[in-house]
Amino acid sequence: MDWKTYFRFEDENEKPLERIVPDGGLCKIFRTVGCVGDSLASGEFESKDAAGEKGYHDMFEYSWGQFMARDCGFKAYNFSRGGMTAREYMESFAEANGFWSADKVCQAYILALGVNDIVNVHQPVGGIGDIDLGDWRNNNKETFAGYYAAIVQRLKENQPKARFFFVTMPRDENGSRSPEHTALLYKLTEIFEYSYVIDLDGYAPVYDAEFRKYFFLGGHMNAAGYAFTAKMFESYIDWIIRRSPEDFMQIGFVGTEFHNSEYKW
Repeated sequence: MDWKTYFRFEDENEKPLERIVPDGGLCKIFRTVGCVGDSLASGEFESKDAAGEKGYHDMFEYSWGQFMARDCGFKAYNFSRGGMTAREYMESFAEANGFWSADKVCQAYILALGVNDIVNVHQPVGGIGDIDLGDWRNNNKETFAGYYAAIVQRLKENQPKARFFFVTMPRDENGSRSPEHTALLYKLTEIFEYSYVIDLDGYAPVYDAEFRKYFFLGGHMNAAGYAFTAKMFESYIDWIIRRSPEDFMQIGFVGTEFHNSEYKW
């Protein structure tokens, strides 16, 4: 068996999502994953009654996080709710729901926020200058960048060695939904250790009418759409791990008192 070919470790030309892994791939190395997000992170389905009245229902067992958990065998936490913004998450939601508690600290976090903040509420995206790495509580600016970074900073206080995956918004028929959001997330990986971008803007299929015919139920995804999103996330994280194996050598020690001094921590 040629294990290098099997894992494609040396295929430098492979692009993200060029290969969809059938079984979670190396995403399986995590045992606990926190999913921070809005309706799409919550498995939200959209109903409509005979009078045309819409209803919105967070059904977490259908979320991409729980599909990933079933594929990969890890414990996934839904730190999410329909309509969530980074600002609300930091100012009230996470604290009110006990999401900062010690029993919910994870080895890895997937952050999928921005649609409600930037597209719906039109909050300024901001930039790296809005982030104080020494005192986020008092000095981060009231922009998307300031609040989003504060989530990462607070989680890092609980688990400094956690890995973070920042999710960009997928394109639709009109192109990128927010190039500024995508650029910001890449910049965040430069200031936060062990952080990476799941760039749906750059590499996911375009969410056009043909795509929505199969994977959407009204303005939100259907069950197949959430399952497909899970496959994309698993495959993208697998690609990241294979591109930077040294970053993940000691993932099994994250959350323990142990480490191996001969390897990157």
